[in-house]
Amino acid sequence: MNAVTWDQRERIMALLAEASADASVRAVVITAKGKGFCAGADLRGSPGSGGGERVAGDVARMIRRGAQRFIAAVMDCEKPVIAAVNGTAAGIGAHLALACDLVIAAESARFIEVFVRRGLVPDGGGAYLLPRLVGPQRAKELMFFGDAVPAAEAERLGLVNRVVAAEDLEKTAREWAERLAQGPTRALALTKQLVNASLDTDRTTAFAAEATAQEINMTTRDAKEGVASFVERRSPAYEGR
Repeated sequence: MNAVTWDQRERIMALLAEASADASVRAVVITAKGKGFCAGADLRGSPGSGGGERVAGDVARMIRRGAQRFIAAVMDCEKPVIAAVNGTAAGIGAHLALACDLVIAAESARFIEVFVRRGLVPDGGGAYLLPRLVGPQRAKELMFFGDAVPAAEAERLGLVNRVVAAEDLEKTAREWAERLAQGPTRALALTKQLVNASLDTDRTTAFAAEATAQEINMTTRDAKEGVASFVERRSPAYEGR
């Protein structure tokens, strides 16, 4: 069920950082093989999971270095990130999907806030992400009861953008990624930053960030190409630069 190990988590974060820095990468898709998307965290072998005596601060440090860095890496990636959820996404696996910019789910996919079933507090930014997607009352319902949310219900709630047949998941994710890859990459990155920050800032701060983003974006080749293509009445050819 693709429970994510510490090493896998570090590898994914490194790949996301590489994607941000590599101009030839224009979009990212996160998906999995098998019946599950990600069943949560596999803490075996992670730093701090040994049998030694735990002292105050160990768990908080582990969460900051692990689950929170993992989710932040997705949200901070400078390229659009698509989640193609092929099966059950539970715990940190659900939060991994919800941290992506766009979420496509197979009809068989399920989302589970599994933490309460184990007597745990949600981690990996769950209490930050969910209320922003579905509102605080519905977020509490999902987290208090830990019930599985089928893909169709997740779409109705606004947790996913699109539900497709399992056999169409890879094709749809590729189509979306290719469409994004043909777009103005830097403008998309700046738009992502503005939207992600919008619910945490006041209007004055948001407007100032918007103006700054516009200033930065107008120095890009793609912005110049977008304006030129409009004037010349042709389709733009964006380079991602």
